[in-house]
Amino acid sequence: MSTITVEKNASPALFDKEMKRVLYASVVGSIIEWYDFVIYGTAAALVFNTLFFPSVDPAVGVILSMGTYAVGYFSRPLGGVLFGHFGDRFGRKSMLTLTLMIMGIGTFLIGCLPTYASVGIWAPLMLIVLRFVQGLGIGGEWGGSVALAVEHAPPSRRGLVGSLVQLGYPLGVLLSTGAFALVSLLPQESFISWGWRIPFLLSIVLVFVGALVRFYVNESPLFEATQKKEKPPSVPFIEILQHHRSTFFTAVGLKLSEIAWVVSITVFGASYVTTQLGLPKSVILHGLIWAAVLELVTIPLFGLLSDRFGRRPLFFFGCIFAIGAAFPLFMLLDTRDPTLIALTVAIAVSLGQGIMFGPEAAWMCELFPTHLRYSGASMGMQIGGALGGGLVPVAAASLLVWADGDTWGVSTMLIFIALLTLWATSQAKETAGQPLL
Repeated sequence: MSTITVEKNASPALFDKEMKRVLYASVVGSIIEWYDFVIYGTAAALVFNTLFFPSVDPAVGVILSMGTYAVGYFSRPLGGVLFGHFGDRFGRKSMLTLTLMIMGIGTFLIGCLPTYASVGIWAPLMLIVLRFVQGLGIGGEWGGSVALAVEHAPPSRRGLVGSLVQLGYPLGVLLSTGAFALVSLLPQESFISWGWRIPFLLSIVLVFVGALVRFYVNESPLFEATQKKEKPPSVPFIEILQHHRSTFFTAVGLKLSEIAWVVSITVFGASYVTTQLGLPKSVILHGLIWAAVLELVTIPLFGLLSDRFGRRPLFFFGCIFAIGAAFPLFMLLDTRDPTLIALTVAIAVSLGQGIMFGPEAAWMCELFPTHLRYSGASMGMQIGGALGGGLVPVAAASLLVWADGDTWGVSTMLIFIALLTLWATSQAKETAGQPLL
């Protein structure tokens, strides 16, 4: 049986029974991934600087708390290598249950941590360790989820199917931001004392739901057919560096601007609006909720458009938008108008991130052959995420201090990163509608 035949016959209907199971399993993992991502980023911006780094200057405390946020990003590539290795050798399904448990338990335990006032230096050290463990699970989650979904999808609808997995982002944002919005209604003393823990503790519920759904999913037929035809790679990541090096670096570049843009708004932006502009937490939280609601529509729309017009045109538009909006973004935030800030965040996230995030799942998978897809997609995503997402909030907070509160350095950084992704897009091959390798 040829690879093309397997792919065509894997899912004769777009939303048949098996495809629905795969989507449920993939989306629930993606929701947990982004729920964990956003609650940690929100807590890092709003409370961790005072709870875990209280003995330093407030501005330095923000930088340090953003640094713990970055730790999770830099453990993600290790998780991508580790789980991608076994996922490409033995299958996608088994690894996804393990990554789900690691993500959720790590997040739950963060909600149980004592603060600096209770145990001193051990508090930030334990926070860093759990953030590292959390990142390991997240690093192996995304590549397996999207590979499983895209390999089940009809060739003409891989962009749409991949984008439906990406809906875990706005759904995770809505759940996490909604949880933080509710606990932020508590008196400030209660919020700082115990209220911030509730969103972290609730993650364990999502883990049990996700594990139950994934139990009933079948392995990818394309992966099984490939396993019968050829010997699994001994070390998938080494094979990628030896034979697919250019594709790998292109995949890393494709991720940079999208993730840098969204963390600049959701993580650094949350800190900037509350600390620098002195506005209530609710202002930025409302903006993030509006953005998530809008992306419930725009992400699958962009995935569908990428099936019709190709992946590259949407990425080109997203990069050009990021370049043009980098300075106006902070000008609009500086108005201190709550409604205008919410609109700015919603539109900026959709057009600077969502337009690339929607087709990204399919494109990352299509760039690599089946026997290396889990590792290749994971590493492109996670290394790009570490560079564009993990470093950017720290760099942005540092640039803000260096420029005495002016955001021109942050905007310039976003433009430079967008140019890197623009170059990667020009180098990447168009894969929409083509058979998987």
